Amino acid sequence: MKIEQDIKLDFQDVLIRPKRSTLNSRSEVDLIREIYFKNSKRTWKGIPILTSNMDTVGTFEMYNTLSKQQIITCFHKHYDLEDYPFGLDPNYYMLSTGITENDWLKIQLLIKKLNPYFVCIDVANGYMSSLMDFVKKLRKKYPSITIVCGNVVSREMVEELIINGGVDIVKIGIGNGSVCTTRIQTGVGMPQLSAVLECADAAHGVGGYIISDGGIIIPGDLGKAFGAGADFIMMGSMFAGHDESAGEIVEENGQQFKLYYGMSSDTAMNKYAGGVAKYRSSEGKTVKVKYKGPVEDTINNLLGGLRSTCTYIGAHRIKDIPKCTTFMRVNNQVNNLFK
Repeated sequence: MKIEQDIKLDFQDVLIRPKRSTLNSRSEVDLIREIYFKNSKRTWKGIPILTSNMDTVGTFEMYNTLSKQQIITCFHKHYDLEDYPFGLDPNYYMLSTGITENDWLKIQLLIKKLNPYFVCIDVANGYMSSLMDFVKKLRKKYPSITIVCGNVVSREMVEELIINGGVDIVKIGIGNGSVCTTRIQTGVGMPQLSAVLECADAAHGVGGYIISDGGIIIPGDLGKAFGAGADFIMMGSMFAGHDESAGEIVEENGQQFKLYYGMSSDTAMNKYAGGVAKYRSSEGKTVKVKYKGPVEDTINNLLGGLRSTCTYIGAHRIKDIPKCTTFMRVNNQVNNLFK
């Protein structure tokens, strides 16, 4: 048994210290980033934000809106082969896959049909040896695919996946999602800010990149995640409840809602796996998210907040945010008199 004595931090535990800035307007901030991936030898250009590959937000309808903003939609893995339309811009979507034999057969058919840039190998526990086996198999067969996989929260696994697995981007985050109950059910996880700090340092040292996956509650959290070294940010709940999100609008007491649930919840497993297997437990919950209208309004709010972060700290580009960021630990970050 071992105890780490240093305190691990979440986004809510810090604020970013403002500093002298030569930026006079939010319009001067450039949110487009160009990234070269060492293993796939491909270059990507866009705003490094993604939807989670959950069936409520990783939808074709979401792609139709977000691709216009040069933002990536990570499609959920439960779409059938024939569901995928031709003509998708490969810069702004990711295919998702699990690691079973059926998943391997399906992803090969999808790659043949679509010729994508990105494939996301998605498992809750990125420490399984079977994940590494799948990653190596995918990299060997498709050397020019940009591979994303996870989830992990520690440096040694990030380095292992990039160096020995040929992964380009590692997803960081365990148990921090708003509809994830992994920490409650298992006691496993790490606060997201500290996980990003540790894993970004590890990835950048070996020529790879990371996605901060989950834990974004307010627009200001994007600046904190980028400030900690995240190259991409993946969000689920921020994209839930919109016109482009899956599911019907339901009305209760005069208010409109949409369902949002974790992919390890009872709802998802009943939908796709015939229920929760007896050897495991549900690690997600189902909630009703207040209907938000078009996702474009939310995107403009998120990007506006991020541009403001940059003007407060003198960061002309997203890539500059970590160099301009000083975190302060706080015991309270907002005044909640009026909620």
